[in-house]
Amino acid sequence: MKLKNTVKRKLIQAAAFGFTNPHMGNFIGGKLYKGSWKQFCNPGLNCYSCPAATLACPIGALQAVSGSMEFQFSFYVVGLLLATGVLLGRFVCGFLCPFGLFQELLHKIPVPKFKLWKGFLSIKYFVLIVFVILLPIAVTNYMGIGKPAFCQFICPAGTLEGGIPLLSTHTELRQTIGSLFSLKMTILVLTILGCLFVYRFFCKTLCPLGAIYGLLNKISIYHLEVNKHRCVDCGKCSKACKMDVNPLKNPNSVECIRCGECAAACPVNAIHFGFKTLKNNDCIVTGDSAER
Repeated sequence: MKLKNTVKRKLIQAAAFGFTNPHMGNFIGGKLYKGSWKQFCNPGLNCYSCPAATLACPIGALQAVSGSMEFQFSFYVVGLLLATGVLLGRFVCGFLCPFGLFQELLHKIPVPKFKLWKGFLSIKYFVLIVFVILLPIAVTNYMGIGKPAFCQFICPAGTLEGGIPLLSTHTELRQTIGSLFSLKMTILVLTILGCLFVYRFFCKTLCPLGAIYGLLNKISIYHLEVNKHRCVDCGKCSKACKMDVNPLKNPNSVECIRCGECAAACPVNAIHFGFKTLKNNDCIVTGDSAER
């Protein structure tokens, strides 16, 4: 059951990656796809400047809107994020995010694994508020245009998918390398190292997109429920969760990426994922805590 769930999820992740990045040939010449699909946002984190990318990055688009002089497309970007979050929550992180897949593959490398101190989980909300929302609005140039602070100063996905490929194919861009690129390379290296030792290190600590979807987990239509009548309180679901969530106590935690590992590990099928709600005569847990 657990193996079947893992294989199924990896196939969906691979398909999502392929749909998002079909122009692999562009890596050879360092070209960017600039067709009509680029006006739409990918639900997961995938750099606009990635040569293979078809869609725009939602965080990059949100910053571009916040930092612009016109604010013409703000309702579209915010509306897309809210609609996706209300429908799926962090299912996007678990199944549709290309950078999430990259982190999981890194974590499979056989090195010692550790659990992250829970205090680090709040950093992504600071990144969301300061680097995605406030700085693009507050810090502007002489034309009144704000900087996409998260993309410019932090985003390791952008460095990996866009910065490195473009620099490797465009010699003229290498002359512009300075301390800023060194900073971003340092963040990328630290992120890669973090992902080796901690499952989805970037998702847990720095991803503003995960922060947005996580806040919507509690109201998302796609949700998790626990049947208390069936649950034998064995604790296997909690041990199986690599995001360090206890599904019984907090089934719709902001950290839950809806991967389904807890349901696959449950010996009595007490955990339910989906759009439908369990029948009224089943005692379920849907809130932040449970009473037995």
